[in-house]
Amino acid sequence: MLLKLLKHINNNILTFKIKLYNRKRLIVGRKTRFNKTPIIKIHNTAKIIIGNRVLINSDNSNYHINMHSPSKLIADRPGAKIIIGDDTRIHGTCLHAYKLISIGKKCLIAANCQIFDGNGHNTSFENVENRINTIGGAKEIIIEDCVWIGANSIILPGVKIGRGAIVSAGSVVCNDVPAMTIVRGNPAKVIKYYEG
Repeated sequence: MLLKLLKHINNNILTFKIKLYNRKRLIVGRKTRFNKTPIIKIHNTAKIIIGNRVLINSDNSNYHINMHSPSKLIADRPGAKIIIGDDTRIHGTCLHAYKLISIGKKCLIAANCQIFDGNGHNTSFENVENRINTIGGAKEIIIEDCVWIGANSIILPGVKIGRGAIVSAGSVVCNDVPAMTIVRGNPAKVIKYYEG
């Protein structure tokens, strides 16, 4: 499935404005769908790997809540990687990898979530005037299989979300989430453990 491709190369970053399939940097599995056009940016040494039967939704008109932006998949740093497992659904969400964002199989990610593994800038307290010129570090984000992330949630660098966990809408996740739990709030805290 090779689709039309519009690309713009600026400072070693390849920007895709429409659905595409690129065997070197963007690997798309079978029966994966893009509803409307996502924004995809890939550094020339980075990769985005999307599994089979994944849905990347940027279509606000056919989604049950308001979605303010199209999905964004950004791997714009050298060696950055985004991995999305089979049968996962992502709606109007930003995934920005400096290093690694790994999303498991059969995950549900609702609209307007922000998932980013880098801070954007260093704290630079020794020279706050220079903070604007820094790019910050990165810590991998791992989201295991069957995780459900509610709308408008923020997943911060270095977080691991365990299998089957639920992140309630509007939560800010800055610590690991145990498997088979529900977390809620800012900062997100466990409110329920599943006892099977």
